[in-house]
Parts: sequence; C-alpha cells; structure tokens
Amino acid sequence: MDSKNFAIGVLSTTAVILLVGVLIIHSQSSPARAAGMTTEGGKYVMTVGAIEPAEDLVFVINATAQKMIIYRFDVGRSRIVRVERVDLKKMVDKSAASAKKKGKGKKRGRRP
Repeated sequence: MDSKNFAIGVLSTTAVILLVGVLIIHSQSSPARAAGMTTEGGKYVMTVGAIEPAEDLVFVINATAQKMIIYRFDVGRSRIVRVERVDLKKMVDKSAASAKKKGKGKKRGRRP
C-alpha cells in the first residue's frame, strides 16, 4: 500500500468518526426552559422561573389586588400545584418599615 492510499484511508476514517459524533450530539434532546419569560394581560402579570434545574415555577401577579400566587408542576401526579400565596402589599409595608428603622439612627447632613 502506498502512502497516498494510506492518507486517504486515514482521512476517510476521521471524517466518518467526526460525522457520527456530530449526529450523536445533535440527536440528544435537551429539556425546554422558559425561565425569564413574562407576559401581562389586563391587571395580571405572569412570569416563569426555576428553583432547581428540574423544577419550573409560574408566578401569577394580580397588580390591582397586589397579590402573587406561585405554582409548580407536579410531575408525579401530572398536575399544577399551588406552592404559595404572597401578599405583596404587606411585603412592601414591612420593607418600608424596616428601612425607616435603619434610617432613624443615622445623622443626615444639611445641604447648603
């Protein structure tokens, strides 16, 4: 066998190995993620996020009532389950009260 035929054989084998590798990589499915997607309609805002790579959450916010409900998909039972209900107005009020407490002890300089 001469060197020309040997080089053609090596290059052909390498090309086949690379082609198989590309086909294997592209044929594996990866889970679809919609983290960060947000939509709004009327007084509602919906957004999705993930706590862990395997658990996606849906956040539904009622802007008028200032309430948020968090849902997750239960794979074992194939249904959507409510995780938590949050009163956003109470959270804002607590945050403002906490900020006031922190700001009381500080001296503020006068502006000229």
